[in-house]
Amino acid sequence: MTGLAQVAILAGGGGTRLRERSGTLPKPMVALAGRPVLEHQIDRCRATGLSRIALLVHFRHEAISAHFGDGSRFGVQLHYCVEAAPRGTAGALRDALPWLERTFLVVYGDTYFDVDLQALARTHERRGADATIMVHPNDHPHDSDLVELDDAGWVRALWPCPHPPAPQRRNLVNAALCVLQRDRLAELIDPEGSSDLAKHVFPAMLTAGRKLAAHLSVEYIKDMGTPERLDRVEADIASGLPERLSTRQARSAVFLDRDGTLNHEVGHLNRVDQLQLIDGAGDAVRRLNRAGTLAVVVTNQPVLARGELSARGLAEIHARLEALLGSQGAYLDRIYHCPHHPDRGFAGEVSALKIECDCRKPAAGMIDAACRDLAIDRRLSWMVGDHGADVEAGRRAGLKTILLPIRHGEDLTPEAAPDYVMTDLAEAVEWILEGHDAAARRFAVHALPAMSARLILIGGLSRSGKSTGAQLLKEIAAGCGRRAHVISLDGWLRPLAERPEGDGVLARFDLDRAVRDIAAAVGASRHLSVRWPRHDRSTRTIGPGPTQTIAPDDLLIVEGVPALLHAGLRELADWRVQIVIAEAQRRKRFELDYRSRGRDAASIDALFAAREADETPVILAAGSHADLRLSLLEPT
Repeated sequence: MTGLAQVAILAGGGGTRLRERSGTLPKPMVALAGRPVLEHQIDRCRATGLSRIALLVHFRHEAISAHFGDGSRFGVQLHYCVEAAPRGTAGALRDALPWLERTFLVVYGDTYFDVDLQALARTHERRGADATIMVHPNDHPHDSDLVELDDAGWVRALWPCPHPPAPQRRNLVNAALCVLQRDRLAELIDPEGSSDLAKHVFPAMLTAGRKLAAHLSVEYIKDMGTPERLDRVEADIASGLPERLSTRQARSAVFLDRDGTLNHEVGHLNRVDQLQLIDGAGDAVRRLNRAGTLAVVVTNQPVLARGELSARGLAEIHARLEALLGSQGAYLDRIYHCPHHPDRGFAGEVSALKIECDCRKPAAGMIDAACRDLAIDRRLSWMVGDHGADVEAGRRAGLKTILLPIRHGEDLTPEAAPDYVMTDLAEAVEWILEGHDAAARRFAVHALPAMSARLILIGGLSRSGKSTGAQLLKEIAAGCGRRAHVISLDGWLRPLAERPEGDGVLARFDLDRAVRDIAAAVGASRHLSVRWPRHDRSTRTIGPGPTQTIAPDDLLIVEGVPALLHAGLRELADWRVQIVIAEAQRRKRFELDYRSRGRDAASIDALFAAREADETPVILAAGSHADLRLSLLEPT
């Protein structure tokens, strides 16, 4: 049990910026979701076992005492410390020191928070600090008090607002919630003038060699000192965002690879100036932030082991990443990196980092650490990256996985097959937050009656979402207690030299062979071990896929462009689906896909035109054989 027993709430403000909402009321009495913000704060203190509260009041303090009285009606004991004249946050605390305990919590009266205050107190006690401040990333670091930490989590410097733009400064913000030690605090505060905790006292503590610790948290805390911020906090409360970020329930997260997912891939990035955000990445991360889904980077950084970058250099690169996202109103909840690399023989390598480890992807060590640190529920979480190692790490960690277009020429191993493939981070986030559940509900309405089928066909135009539909159907089947296997007809593409464009879609596939192979599995009366052929999208080659064991009662889901074109396939199937998509969205997905394979704009245009001529009409006509036509991917 900690020694924390008392809270001091800085409730003396007049709320000049909130006057249109507050009228003549003091700022802590402004209505937030139907109650004064101070009432929310007192409730949170009481809920975390802190019932002795000192209210440091000034402007129209009578309105506060008339509402709260001695606090008994709210389950707390209140003591009022009335300022004769406003002296700032630090001055008000100095005047109240005679009524404060040796260790106490400080709450700013213009914040709404849903924070485990006892966890903050435990950090303070464990670190043996003179003061401990809660820090977090936020979506407006440019006008927030920034904090710089050393590697051990001690505060090294503070940058009170206003501060000049700093592209190499972390998005780590003083959250206006702290634990202080009363003893020796008075000597750091002007006994008469006005002074501020963040601008004056904390820097003075560092200058005096005091120990200032940081409590890093992803919990919800926001100031509501302007009408716009007040409205936003109210909207957040109504949407349940504070609850989703609280410690009372496991959190959802999207784990993000760094290079090629958030910023442009340059190959062994080792300089700050090389880091540039991919278009749309900031918007995508901001959507995660607003949804209450944690955004966590897990990145392999072999440049450290190779001696091409120092730990300080990596910190500067990540500070730039955070600053660039912050400039777009987005933030990362945490960054994990693996510094190791097992291969030796590089000039200047760091031998201590040349090891086999459990953190380098495809190992799941970084994801495991984040789940422990941030109370993340794997069942609700996703991994997004542009590399097979990202997919495999996510699979090992028990996450759903999304693969973005991989680097041209890089092979994706059969074992690293993703759950879904998306064109960019924006589309991936849209799928995670909105598309997946909505599409699953739409599909399930029609698919549930077909769950007794042995074989289901899913066809449609290229890049329309067929593999997405197959994976959704597999998940629906699992929910019905059925094991399903997805079979891609791309495995039966003819060799590249034998499938020139313009000869028609059927000429590009060996569908007769596909029918024979699939029919053998459909008709098997015992367990069957198979290795379906597999098409590598990056190298455009065919090879054996992973070994699968198919039971006689398993569901087989065959997906591919020509799935509805071959009479033999249609006769094998119990249910047939055609996936459709808006033409503009399909064109965008097609372009991004082939751009990732190294095609230039002119060749992509030519290829699309060729496919439109010899593929689109016949595939659309095949929709007449479908039992269901369904759109799964909505425009973003």
